[in-house]
Amino acid sequence: MISTPDDELQLGKVPDARTKVLIADDTQLMRRMICRLLREHSEIKIVGEAADYPQTVHMANAFRPEIILMDLHLACQPGIAPLDVRTQLNHGSRLVAISLTNDEEAEALAESFGAVKLLDKMTLFDELIPTILAVR
Repeated sequence: MISTPDDELQLGKVPDARTKVLIADDTQLMRRMICRLLREHSEIKIVGEAADYPQTVHMANAFRPEIILMDLHLACQPGIAPLDVRTQLNHGSRLVAISLTNDEEAEALAESFGAVKLLDKMTLFDELIPTILAVR
């Protein structure tokens, strides 16, 4: 069973004040590198790693992260519309999209998904922590 902050209060526990982040990328190496970076920051808690879009939706519903860090093209599948992404992942979470390309097309796609920010994978490790702390 998954505990929520309300459950923790009822049990007399202090809720975890760290920013909960869900990492969603189809490349295991990218997920590992992001995890390694985020684990160096005590104010961030990784709540899960998803390798595909359905797993991302499941984990977002289960863990209710403040931030979903998702590869922009993970949701680019037949039958998934931008509105689906907005509604399926929007439970108080903020979507930060990451992509190898950061052109106008990628920016438009990220915006259609409701992303608060689009980060380029080539500069991700310089921008990720400041972005997470700014959008939480």
